[in-house]
Amino acid sequence: MSFLELTDVHKHYGPVAALAGVDLSVASGSRTAIVGPSGCGKTTLLRLIAGFEAPDRGRIVLDGEVLANGGAAVPAYRRGIGVVAQDGALFPHLSIAANIGFGMRHHQDKRSERIVELAYIVGLDKAILKRRPHELSGGQQQRVALARAMAMKPRLMLLDEPFSALDTGLRASMRKAVAELLETAGITTILVTHDQAEALSFASQVAVMRDGKFSQVGSPHELYLKPKDRMVAEFLGDAIILPAKIADGFATSPLGRIAVDSTERRDLVRIMLRPEQVLLKRTSREGMSGTPDMLFGEVTESEFAGSMCTIAVRLLNSPDPPDAAAIGNTPLVLRKPGMDTPVVGEIVRLTVSGKAHVFA
Repeated sequence: MSFLELTDVHKHYGPVAALAGVDLSVASGSRTAIVGPSGCGKTTLLRLIAGFEAPDRGRIVLDGEVLANGGAAVPAYRRGIGVVAQDGALFPHLSIAANIGFGMRHHQDKRSERIVELAYIVGLDKAILKRRPHELSGGQQQRVALARAMAMKPRLMLLDEPFSALDTGLRASMRKAVAELLETAGITTILVTHDQAEALSFASQVAVMRDGKFSQVGSPHELYLKPKDRMVAEFLGDAIILPAKIADGFATSPLGRIAVDSTERRDLVRIMLRPEQVLLKRTSREGMSGTPDMLFGEVTESEFAGSMCTIAVRLLNSPDPPDAAAIGNTPLVLRKPGMDTPVVGEIVRLTVSGKAHVFA
């Protein structure tokens, strides 16, 4: 039985359907990331779970308790849910200790002990408890917000873009620290983010939202390697989409004969590869002669960006394309390690590693 269950949840703002029948199951102690383009309904869904608004229709059940059933809803303060917003939403006129302890009902001595304990848990030095929020860095402020949310010992933690305002390096380390902290505490967590890499690395379950409902829900590996459709594939990362024909467990495609993850369909289909599956090796035009079964391309763009580079490759041949028009018209865009980057005009040999995904 799931810890959090959402069934056919709807929410309208006038004629606009912000949520159009959302279903979601969240296991106890798990971390779920809700990801999708701006305006798809992510934050609205979080507000309904938190109790800041009520759904027009549908049920929200947490640990067996019905929090919302249509317009009837349990008030936010009675739900036992912690919320960390994008900006932390700290009280600027209160000290860090007062922010963390806001809403606590402990006796003063126990309250002070609990504040120090929470500061330690989220990695804050005791010395900063007397400071005000404006004296802290962005990462420290988010740790304070997390400590304040944990102070009430929530049944469920909701994180609404909590790392987006942080610098890139700090965002990655903070994300890892928060994930470890919540896992250790055993707190079921839902993260809303527009950052695909953040969703894939943070969560044990990822839900991709589009137009007010979920397009696909599953593990990070499942969604990345076996997306339901092209939208999910391209939203979660760079994708190479190719026409192909399936036969004998292989796809005949513009990149040659490739193993596939499904052979149920045998007509003309679309397959997906991730750019890291296409391997490049430098060669020359002379090296192309006498090798009809090999695939070659010419580098048309090469953009260096430090540890990674973006390379566009125009195919020069194809062993057996199912659609001749696909060859040469659209270059493959690949992301590779930045060391020893091919330059524009170079000839490369292409090989494919692993299986391609066949869209249903």
